[in-house]
Amino acid sequence: MAGSDERIFVGLDFGTESVRVVAADARGRTIASAVEPYRHGQIVPGSTAAKELFEHPLPASFALQHPHDWIESASKASRDVSSRIPSGSVAAIAVDFTSCTMLPCRADGTPVCLDRLHVPEDRTPRLREGLCCDPHAWPKLWKHHGAVGQTARMNEIARARGERWLQRYGGVIGLEWLLPKVLEVIENSPEVADQTDIWLEAGDWFVWQLVGAPSAGGEVTAERLARSTCQAGYKALWSESTGYPGADYLDAVHPELALTVAEKLPGVFVAPGRVAGSLCPAMAERLGLDAGIPVSAAIIDAHAGVPGAGVGRPATLVMVMGTSGCHMLLSEVDRPVAGVAGIVPDGILPGFVGYETGQAAMGDAFDLARRLTGGDFHSLEHAASEIAPGSDGVLCLDWFNGCRTPIMDGSLRGAFCGLSLDHGPGHLYRATLEASAMGLRWIVDTLREGGVPVDAFVATGGLPRKSELFMHIVASALGSPVVIHPAAHGSAQGAAILAALAAGSSGGGFDDPGEAVESMAGARSALGQGRVVEPDARWTSAYETCYERYRRFAAALTQARFA
Repeated sequence: MAGSDERIFVGLDFGTESVRVVAADARGRTIASAVEPYRHGQIVPGSTAAKELFEHPLPASFALQHPHDWIESASKASRDVSSRIPSGSVAAIAVDFTSCTMLPCRADGTPVCLDRLHVPEDRTPRLREGLCCDPHAWPKLWKHHGAVGQTARMNEIARARGERWLQRYGGVIGLEWLLPKVLEVIENSPEVADQTDIWLEAGDWFVWQLVGAPSAGGEVTAERLARSTCQAGYKALWSESTGYPGADYLDAVHPELALTVAEKLPGVFVAPGRVAGSLCPAMAERLGLDAGIPVSAAIIDAHAGVPGAGVGRPATLVMVMGTSGCHMLLSEVDRPVAGVAGIVPDGILPGFVGYETGQAAMGDAFDLARRLTGGDFHSLEHAASEIAPGSDGVLCLDWFNGCRTPIMDGSLRGAFCGLSLDHGPGHLYRATLEASAMGLRWIVDTLREGGVPVDAFVATGGLPRKSELFMHIVASALGSPVVIHPAAHGSAQGAAILAALAAGSSGGGFDDPGEAVESMAGARSALGQGRVVEPDARWTSAYETCYERYRRFAAALTQARFA
């Protein structure tokens, strides 16, 4: 346990199924942590929660959450943590959250789905019972895919008009982002849209509750709520230089969308690590913490993994490797790069431009190979390790869930080629591992060719610890050492680092982002250096040929797709 005079920084990491609370000291040591699942879990078609909450089955594309779960689970986990650390030792807190998870709410911060008090008398009997009956009134989880038509129309009109801001998103507005989801409600549930005063990300909503939204017993009005530059920049088409998309474009999409952006997105923009406000007494009591401590602006959960992986300086690519791949870069260069999904100043850490890239299937692709071959990961890993680089001519294109960077097309599909009767399960599995590495190499080349330096690589997430073979393939394909960061929960660690930045040196934290990251997750931290995977020179040479074949295969299938 930390000494009574040592300052502690608390990170709240909101995932899809649960919230994790971590209390760390200035050297990055975890003093206490707790995880609390959401009582309703994911409110998806067929779930117990969906059956309890709604009279009719949810559409297949819906994925919702319950705002009470965020408060209740965070309170339980935080009280657990606070019971195991010295009283008064917490200097600041920060929040990371899935994104874009969004909700409609009242001017005082009450979620529309929980408000039964302001329904006009001329509404239908169902609505007189409250908007809780309408799924569109509920928070839409990041993975909600109901806005397919709205997203397609927004993209079509943006391209036809030549909207310059589209360059910051690789030329494509994402299905899971804020404005398509808002437009979905406007068009499919005008009653909910009409009753909504404010649209905002769940991360921003929770921070607003922490610092004192009127609904939480505070006095922070909607005009003063902190909107994260990370969430707004990557998921709401906002930039510091130009703001949201122009009214002419939004009006061309839908007049109500233009009015919504003009009137229902209030607040001030604050970068992660900057102070959004002070913890209000009501929320301090619920969390078991002291009122008045600084609260950082929110950050997207994956993006919190950048400081959590010990990266606080430019030109190091942080590769978050799990079921999919999310690869992010801090840079001093700000320029559009075709195919890169998000380019946001102050989007990850203050003072840097944050580049977001990704691969739509990574661990999921490996699992597909397992299912296709009927093997298990242990035997497939062993068989693949006995095969030379290039998989004896078997080539895989890893677009089994579409392609994010650099083509940005979710409809593309993967493939294998070069198969003969002599090939076995190990060849298919190794070819899939190599395809993910080639896709990663393509992302790095895309950034470098766009004039954005990439000099080093840090891996985090579940895959780097599960597959040593894959990490050797990645290092060799990149021709560079890869550091596997030792943090077990990178996003939560990153949130704690942002809390230390919000505290500042006067509060026992840090003023400089690089110093904070280095001290709490870098080489100077209690976590240490991490394991370094070196490239194999022979493999690197072989993978030059594999990469050329991969790119030709990708070009051929893309042309066939659009023919």
